[in-house]
Amino acid sequence: MNAENCIFCRIVTGEIPSRKVHEDDDLLAFHDINPLAPVHFLVIPKLHIPSMAGLEPRHEQLMGRLMGIVGSLAAREGSVDGFRVICNTGRIGRQDVHHLHVHVLGGQSPLPGMIARPE
Repeated sequence: MNAENCIFCRIVTGEIPSRKVHEDDDLLAFHDINPLAPVHFLVIPKLHIPSMAGLEPRHEQLMGRLMGIVGSLAAREGSVDGFRVICNTGRIGRQDVHHLHVHVLGGQSPLPGMIARPE
């Protein structure tokens, strides 16, 4: 998928509305439309990067900023006792939107398990 057809790029431009948590020159955080926990928002780079697998050394500062802001946003949204950060990547990782994004979930204790462990 290219940037012209990307739903997250359309959210960045304001073509599709979102409930914003944070916005600056490089990043946008907004509430998930189908939340899986009381606190569930996404953080994306405004730059269209298809997935974590597409990161290059030139993205290091951007990704450092993205990960560095997650904790303060989670706390501000009500996850003061902890949260989970998930980044689905590619088909096997069940990435649905091909624009790099991290899910931040929290606000309940405990969060559901991640992956069923083999017995």
